[in-house]
Amino acid sequence: MATSRGGRGGRARGGAKGATGSAAKPSGGAAKKKRRRRGGGGGGGGARQQPQLTSVPTGRAAYVETRRWLLERWGPVCAYCERTVPERTITLDHVTPRRGQTAYDRRDNLVLCCKTCNAAKAATPILAFLLGNRARVVAMFKYGQHLSHQLVEMVKDLLPPDEWPAIPEPRHQGKGSRRKSSRELFGPDDRGPSPYLDV
Repeated sequence: MATSRGGRGGRARGGAKGATGSAAKPSGGAAKKKRRRRGGGGGGGGARQQPQLTSVPTGRAAYVETRRWLLERWGPVCAYCERTVPERTITLDHVTPRRGQTAYDRRDNLVLCCKTCNAAKAATPILAFLLGNRARVVAMFKYGQHLSHQLVEMVKDLLPPDEWPAIPEPRHQGKGSRRKSSRELFGPDDRGPSPYLDV
């Protein structure tokens, strides 16, 4: 009986050792998988995934062309403070900060900007930057009509319609060079009650 117990005990001990030994391997493998997962997501040596772009990335030539096009339209005027600065010092600014994503390198997200405003804005979200100074909203309304529809509408919403400034005429006139406001197209909204409603 002692032998059989010892045999069982030995087997149990051997089984425990075997279980411990075999269990150690999977947990080591699991730890490696966790490390790999952590590394892939964060900068721990795994291959980083490239961001999905929503538009075709632009190169230096496109930046130069956008800068030239904006200078032809407005001259070296900052779209945030309306100051006229020497042409060689005016910069291009991403209205929606790019944060390393070339998807925002489009003409409808770029404005001319003086170095002072460019440094002040840095990576600040555009809404926060505009709300910090009402004069910026007015300037963006005037010199940001070429931006994406969402940005143009956001700027419009920050000003009451009766305070919308006149959009300056572009220096270089071309066909369809300026987008007309709804007020210019349809007239003011203060024409009395709608003719379609029963009075």
